[in-house]
Amino acid sequence: MKKSNKNKRLLGLPKRRGLYDSEFEKDSCGVGMVANIDSTASREIMEDAYLINSRMDHRGGCGFEENTGDGAGILTALPDSFFQKLAKKQSFNLPERGKYSVGNIFLPQDKKERNLCKEIIEEIISSNDQEFIAWRKVPINPKKANVGPAALEAQPEIEQVFIGSKESDQSSFERKLFLIRKMFSKKLRFESSLEQSSLVYACSLSSRIIVYKGMLTPSQLFPFYEDLENKNYETHLAMVHSRFSTNTFPSWDRAQPNRYMCHNGEINTLKGNVNLISSRQGVAKSDLFGERLRDLYPVAEPDCSDSGNFDNVLEFLMLTGRSLQESIMMMIPEAWQSDNLMRSNKKSFYEYSSSLMEPWDGPASIVFTDGKTIGAVLDRNGLRPSRFYVTKSGKVVMASEVGVLHIDPADVETKGRLQPGKMFLIDFEKGKMIPDEEIKEEISTENPYEDWISKEVVDIEDISKETKENISSLVERMQAFGYTVETLQFMLLPIVKELRDPLGSMGNDAALACLSDKPRMIYDYFKQLFAQVTNPAIDSIREEVIMSLECLIGPEGNLLSTKSSNLHRLRLRSPILSNQELMGIKVLKEHGWKTKVIDAVYQKNLGVKGFLSSIEEICNKSEQAVDEGYSFIILSDKNISKEKVAISSLIACSSVHNHLVKVEKRTKIGIILESAEAREVHHHCLLVGYGADGINPYLAYEAIWQSKLDGLLPTLNSKDEIVKAYKKGVNKGILKVMAKMGISTLQSYKGAQIFEAVGLANEVIDKCFPGTASRVEGVDFNALVQEIERRHDLGFPEIDQNKITVLPNPGDFHWRNGGETHMWDPKSISSLQEAARNNDESAYWEFSKHTNEETTKNSTLRGLLKFKKRKSIDLNEVESEQEIVKRFATGAMSLGSISTEAHESLALAMNKLGGKSNTGEGGEDPIRFKKSADGKSKRSAIKQVASGRFGVTMWYLTNSDELQIKIAQGAKPGEGGELPGGKVDEYIAKIRHSTPGVGLISPPPHHDIYSIEDIAQLIHDLKNANRSSRISVKLVSEVGVGTIAAGVVKAKTDHLVIAGHDGGTGASPLTSIKHAGLPWELGIAETHQTLVMNNLRSRVVLQTDGQLKTGRDVAIAALLGAEEFGFATAPLITLGCIMMRKCHLNTCPVGIATQDEQLRKKFKGSPEHVVNYLFMVAKELRTIMSELGFKKVDEMIGRVDCLETDEAVKHWKQSGLDLSNILMPAEKIFENTEVYNTQSQNHGLEDSLDMQVIKDAKEAINEGKKVNLDYKILNTNRVFGTILSNEVSKVWEEKGLPEDTINIQLNGSAGQSLAAWLVRGITIELEGDANDYVGKGLSGGKLIIYPPKESSFKSHENILLGNVALYGATGGEAYFRGIAAERFCVRNSGAKVVVEGIGDHGCEYMTGGRAVILGKTGRNFGAGMSGGIAYVYNPKQDFESLCNSSTFDLESLEIEEDIDELKALIKNHHKYTGSEIAKDILDNWEIELHKFTKVMPSDYKRVLQERSEKLKEANG
Repeated sequence: MKKSNKNKRLLGLPKRRGLYDSEFEKDSCGVGMVANIDSTASREIMEDAYLINSRMDHRGGCGFEENTGDGAGILTALPDSFFQKLAKKQSFNLPERGKYSVGNIFLPQDKKERNLCKEIIEEIISSNDQEFIAWRKVPINPKKANVGPAALEAQPEIEQVFIGSKESDQSSFERKLFLIRKMFSKKLRFESSLEQSSLVYACSLSSRIIVYKGMLTPSQLFPFYEDLENKNYETHLAMVHSRFSTNTFPSWDRAQPNRYMCHNGEINTLKGNVNLISSRQGVAKSDLFGERLRDLYPVAEPDCSDSGNFDNVLEFLMLTGRSLQESIMMMIPEAWQSDNLMRSNKKSFYEYSSSLMEPWDGPASIVFTDGKTIGAVLDRNGLRPSRFYVTKSGKVVMASEVGVLHIDPADVETKGRLQPGKMFLIDFEKGKMIPDEEIKEEISTENPYEDWISKEVVDIEDISKETKENISSLVERMQAFGYTVETLQFMLLPIVKELRDPLGSMGNDAALACLSDKPRMIYDYFKQLFAQVTNPAIDSIREEVIMSLECLIGPEGNLLSTKSSNLHRLRLRSPILSNQELMGIKVLKEHGWKTKVIDAVYQKNLGVKGFLSSIEEICNKSEQAVDEGYSFIILSDKNISKEKVAISSLIACSSVHNHLVKVEKRTKIGIILESAEAREVHHHCLLVGYGADGINPYLAYEAIWQSKLDGLLPTLNSKDEIVKAYKKGVNKGILKVMAKMGISTLQSYKGAQIFEAVGLANEVIDKCFPGTASRVEGVDFNALVQEIERRHDLGFPEIDQNKITVLPNPGDFHWRNGGETHMWDPKSISSLQEAARNNDESAYWEFSKHTNEETTKNSTLRGLLKFKKRKSIDLNEVESEQEIVKRFATGAMSLGSISTEAHESLALAMNKLGGKSNTGEGGEDPIRFKKSADGKSKRSAIKQVASGRFGVTMWYLTNSDELQIKIAQGAKPGEGGELPGGKVDEYIAKIRHSTPGVGLISPPPHHDIYSIEDIAQLIHDLKNANRSSRISVKLVSEVGVGTIAAGVVKAKTDHLVIAGHDGGTGASPLTSIKHAGLPWELGIAETHQTLVMNNLRSRVVLQTDGQLKTGRDVAIAALLGAEEFGFATAPLITLGCIMMRKCHLNTCPVGIATQDEQLRKKFKGSPEHVVNYLFMVAKELRTIMSELGFKKVDEMIGRVDCLETDEAVKHWKQSGLDLSNILMPAEKIFENTEVYNTQSQNHGLEDSLDMQVIKDAKEAINEGKKVNLDYKILNTNRVFGTILSNEVSKVWEEKGLPEDTINIQLNGSAGQSLAAWLVRGITIELEGDANDYVGKGLSGGKLIIYPPKESSFKSHENILLGNVALYGATGGEAYFRGIAAERFCVRNSGAKVVVEGIGDHGCEYMTGGRAVILGKTGRNFGAGMSGGIAYVYNPKQDFESLCNSSTFDLESLEIEEDIDELKALIKNHHKYTGSEIAKDILDNWEIELHKFTKVMPSDYKRVLQERSEKLKEANG
């Protein structure tokens, strides 16, 4: 129970406090629907709906109370007969069906406030000329439903309002109900002074549908609402939802379904979407609503989740005249821009709708209905599971999983799944299911969109104009705009040479911009946000087919109209403009367009006042340009001089964009930047993210051209080539940054403001960057102007004689004497190495003093803190160093990224002192799992499981004490690991199951971690794989990481790492190293505060890492909330690293970060060096604990009251920094809240079906005797076979059992992760179907799946498996008689598989094994495939158009070995599954063989040829 004095605030989400902000709450969920296609209402549909939701209980969430759910709900057709009978009983009359509405309304608990609300609602009904009929208190039974205390205490009063229609038709009545609801919601929820206004909420108000929902678990929903259990309640459709949120706070209104849809996913672009819909209110006109349209504003309501806002806009589009289907197509379009196979009329419709609205981008499975139709749609990337059955008896069932409802196999007509970007629809009036193509054909042919486009859209190339360029005074302008030697060396030149965002290594140890004594660009104060857990980062490299930079810019038309003139806009293929393209816009007079150029400069002598007044003037001129009918404005910094200083393009652009959004005029004009400042990928991302439509980086072009004249770019011959190369490199970089946030289109990224500011004062944020988080305040306008003018003075000094003719080199990337502060300077490195090598405490104290008082102090937030004076205790009372070092772990540095010598030294060191070393994501040599003869162990206690799944076998998982799921890495959050090909020698390739010499890029973690329920599933998978190992999840610090962490703890993680932005890396884009992620101080403090508020802190161990070096760092981390501590760079330095930052080049001179045999001989490190260092860190920590009066580390955790800001730290920027949010004590909202880990998670393993199997297979496991077992299986039986495999591995180790020792026959629909990491000797045969992640990590086992024998459908035309089957498989066989969904065989590195058709992105990143596809494939087949072979049955010869063939060749089958191998696999497939298609092929083998295409990776072919030649030489 909660403390009673907290009642008021616990009626909803807590207010912002410290680093917690409810704005960053996320949720995910399971969705489902069931309907009678002929629209016959029945009770059976209600019973089915209850079962569907209850069987997806594992997709919902619970907080610290097992019986308080995150939310569940149901939407049904309005049950007319039920309400008619009910009305008679309660003595009021209802009109006929369609002439009345019923709405479920949440109201205040306070009686007085509740009565007032009801009066106002009745008045609004009357003022809109409709008839108020009655109120009815909704009967509820919380006791029967066993609803938890937290939910009950926050429960609103729930009443139904009945309204009679006075309209001529039902559609007009629905529009009136929309007005009524919007008006009373606005008045009571958002504008009233009611204390309980947050409880006022209309679940639904319609004459067609009704929603029942609440803060419940799925199984509580029906018992809670007595109406739903009433046998008279009948419906022809039902839509259900179970919610999994990132908090445990009460939130009845955020349960779903919403009014017309329910959503499993996350809108990543929400801020931009909401801003733009707000702007469109200024130009919207509706014939249906006329002057009343403004009563519907704001369209996107405040205090809404992303799903709620999506529902708001969907409802607005629909009730202002568009069909439900068209509205959905506009909001969630397919990936049409790069789809060469899409019909032109459909493509034209999507381009037309893009002229009116940007995509609401992010992973989404959405079920929608208006009562007349019900349907579902999947996002363009297919990142949510949605499976459906259609029965012969006329029922359709769709859900996030199959098996949620038992259906007689003989009654199944078709089994399908939603495909990426596709829709399916049941039209109740027509009584049939309408396929995607038919829906979209009808909508895309309603108007001549193709003709409209050719008539109205203008391409930028068509208006480009030649321009004369003046590159005089180049150096002085470069100086004034902050260019340095490093800008050219590390950024601009690599972009045009390599056509990509340049790579770097070893992380970022330079000072934060807000702590730097050097003038820094405004861009450096912003950190890119990135997706982790609640939605996935996506893959801009291998899945470029779903990415797009194309945009239509310029004045938008009326969102609510359908006219050709809406398309009269300018088309850009990229936001980066050449000088010619800019000139074309600048002098524009044709097409009815004109452009106004606005100078973004201010008079230097006017200082800050002049700067601020110029921003005001620019905003006013921009608004004036809109009013005067201009189509574009160009904000230009070209007119700088000694007297005129440029206003940063970012400040100018964001100020204008947000000003125009505020006055609802943003969509009336295009914003173009003529910017000398913009040059790096990060700059362009920020400018687009804060509203720029196009950017002309003219000074970057000039600088690169000058480099060409200086002989630095011999391969580029003209200015056009340079611009083209620069655009290509920057475009790739922008796509990668977008992908890190899970965003596919630039149109959606634009204006989405997906950044956090670190160290900018609120006055700057409020004026120029409203809505951006800046939690430590800091630099104000005075300091910003000082920085700008210091840069300006370099180029335009007051006295000409002071002019310097070369660019400065402040050493931002690499340490330079007198340059930017770096945490690892030569003194730090040398003193630490001396201390570690010689076990020299005096050298350590010198290192510690220098670090604590200089480098760390001048570079980090913790440098601004000091310990408060407290009563000390004797050092002897403090726990020992031997106990403390057990809390230490080394970072996740992969074998491959670092040498075998370095990797093994870390493991030996940590095993000696009782801490933990981490494999990193590159696997580990199984030889190291056993102790050597001298008793020493090279086994890493922490086995990392990352997106590449390199070397992740059951034997690897079995040999762990901790299994760490790598969601993100500090130096490159939102991206996978990158190992250059030069480091992938034979040994590394063997351990990683890959091809020697081929570079390895791990995909982002979007294959099996695309929501909270998926991380819950992977945690559950790994806990099944090793029950004695604790499960860890690694996140990276960013705003909102606390709420994500809360979701992960609810998903049952045992351990959580919050990594800082400054951690090291073997290879990463410099943009990520410098500009993504936040300091760990913010991340660990936010996470601790949020977990304590949610009463979840006691369930998890918290660890942090990121440039931890000294005992002081550890003490501060503990006081901010950490229990364990990670070290990575420092241990490498003790082993000899000298921070050359050459890791990605394989040229490390000290043998640490290289696989070069000669360089590895130079390795001089020893495990003792690491041991010595960490014991000295522990010794320093003990000293601090003694001074602060703490006996144990546990006593320190979260004790921020022992810290204060160090007032002695003063310089011109630091004075404005405010660390009070970091130092805010965690608030205990609930009783009995603990502040460190005191209890274990309940993983529910005792309920696993495997526990029964282990008993039944005991003799097989222990003695190798053959057994045959038989079980029924349900979708709730997840991860079947994995505990069994773990038990086999413990006894039989890596080799497993003899083939077919344990034979298991299953019948039914298997839950997720069937046969994950199944080992050799186990055969699972399933008659039925299966969900996502089948055969994940298959480790030698055999898996056979086929449909029920009584099924009448054709198996090769129907879906059998879910998404991401055989992800990371390393061995074994699999035979699937049916179609697998998306992402089949991703990272397969050893399994042999046969399937009868697959979805998009098949065999992506495959490095080994064989895949036989006896049916159609989806798009983007084989992206990044570098090993193994695929054989694809291609009778229509259309396979090539579906391939991403950048890494492989398509060949006919001619080699005898290939033909024999293929035939043997197809024979097996027929033998095991009875496949008809296999039989047909085998019966006509000589003919059918020629219809197969061999997919042969070119690198794999090269390696095989090299091996063959070596063999010939050896034999020769």
